[in-house]
Amino acid sequence: MSRTYQATGINLKTQALGESDKIVTILTKEFGLIRAIATGARKHNSSLGGRSGIFVVNQLLISQGRSSQPATPTLDRITQAETIKTYPSLTKGLGKLTASQYLAEIVLCQALSEQPQTELYELLNEHLQRLEALPKTQGLDVVAHLAHGVFHLLALAGLTPQVQFCCLTQRPLTPDLTNPNWQVGFSISAGGTICLQAWEQLRQEREKQRKEENSPVSNPPYETLVHHQDIPKISSRLGAKELNMLQHLSQPEIMQIDAASDFGWLSVEHILRQYTQYHLGRPIRSATLIDSYFAANHDAIV
Repeated sequence: MSRTYQATGINLKTQALGESDKIVTILTKEFGLIRAIATGARKHNSSLGGRSGIFVVNQLLISQGRSSQPATPTLDRITQAETIKTYPSLTKGLGKLTASQYLAEIVLCQALSEQPQTELYELLNEHLQRLEALPKTQGLDVVAHLAHGVFHLLALAGLTPQVQFCCLTQRPLTPDLTNPNWQVGFSISAGGTICLQAWEQLRQEREKQRKEENSPVSNPPYETLVHHQDIPKISSRLGAKELNMLQHLSQPEIMQIDAASDFGWLSVEHILRQYTQYHLGRPIRSATLIDSYFAANHDAIV
């Protein structure tokens, strides 16, 4: 007989299999990411029907798959499932649902298989709970909570963007909230924020060096090797308010900010999205739904 094991996990993805089964991708605390068959889950009277839904947390008994040919992998099968938590509010609003799917996409890229993923499991559930608790009158508060979740997932993966210091000078950056024209650069390739004055100075120095090197008078009869600091590409520019938001995302009480009336969260989310996609090496498909949702609801939010 096949070996069975127990796990606590949250469903992140499902797909149809045959006429009545589902393949469920589950993030478990004990074994990381697993894919298992929920037999008969698509039948209307199946006990696994609701338990195999997205963002349902179950205590699982799983039968390990076995193949007659060693080189041919087989999927495990869910033998029993006892629901211990659900997030019903997430599926009742497009904004909440899309933000939750957005976070789940990142988790699916970060999670490991056959290794405990307790921190990732708990972090995802924490942010799903925060989205679940939002009122039905959704606005930019959804984007604020989404940005908070993305930042924490990046931190857990060791990919936090540098937002407290300039990546060129390593000097602290203090946004001037009294100056509407104050700006700072953000470079995805450099890993975070860049003082625009330092960036411009480096660009001018590089241009001057290039002219001197190309001058025939300055060319010596021997070869010299000169190391130049690379000029990072500025991916976007932030105002003082947006940088202040980014700098406070690492704090658990960031959501005390009046997110619902602040369109700066849209800029912050876009920056974190581009940064995350760069490190994941793939687009976040749910992000386009976020754009569509807020484009369709712009007048209501304003």
